[in-house]
Amino acid sequence: MTAPHSSTPPFNPPFNPPDPPPSPADSAIDLRGRTALVTGAAGGIGAACALRLAAAGARVRAVDRDGPGLDALRARAEHLPGAVEAVRLDLTDLDAAEQAAAGTDILVNNAGTQLVRPIQDFPPEEFRAVLTLLLEAPFRLLRGALPHMYERGWGRVVNISSVHGLRASAYKSAYVAAKHGLEGLSKVTALEGAPHGVTSNCVSPGYVRTPLVEKQLADQAALHGIPADSVLTGILLADSAVKRLIEPGEVAEAVVYLCGPHASFITGSTLTMDGGWTAH
Repeated sequence: MTAPHSSTPPFNPPFNPPDPPPSPADSAIDLRGRTALVTGAAGGIGAACALRLAAAGARVRAVDRDGPGLDALRARAEHLPGAVEAVRLDLTDLDAAEQAAAGTDILVNNAGTQLVRPIQDFPPEEFRAVLTLLLEAPFRLLRGALPHMYERGWGRVVNISSVHGLRASAYKSAYVAAKHGLEGLSKVTALEGAPHGVTSNCVSPGYVRTPLVEKQLADQAALHGIPADSVLTGILLADSAVKRLIEPGEVAEAVVYLCGPHASFITGSTLTMDGGWTAH
């Protein structure tokens, strides 16, 4: 039996992908010729992302205010296919941050800080400082990076958010507010960037084995009057089905995946790595 005749012509949308369709057997991500900028790159997630991007062939601008940490990172990257350039910069210098992002193909907004206090005891200047580093600096970095991405018709923005960009925890008003804002900024970037071949996504992990989390253990232990080990199992991982910390390298693999051709249709999304936290 033939299908009923329709007078409506088939819809054939234009197809002009920014990346060639990947082969099913091609799992390697090749970022040679791309320039990446990673903030908070001297340690933790940022260092893992910088090394992974350089391993894929990218030229990486590793931005941090920790000079010795950047020197150690650069030494670790010496034999990788790409290169790591150390850029010592305090991202709260917003004009300098915007300038540093010029000419960037891949932007990884990772730098962060944390303070655990009840709202009534949270210093207003610290609240402002957290939002400046975690939300306003990424906005200024985007302002610096997007013109080059638009000109080339290709770009990748990966914002290291957090499960706290999706869920709240007590005593973290500034961090939760900033990460919720970063999730929204990432979505707006995705909508504006799509016609220019630019994708924007968040990677939102639970607790990662980093110095920032180690500091939280100490802060929460002091706040609740319990040992740090009890904070890890009883508070930080209480809502996680997988009872361990995430390794920085696991986050870096998610970041580099979002920069590759297999992810060219993923934008405005959040890749949640929370061990089942948000499954509740």
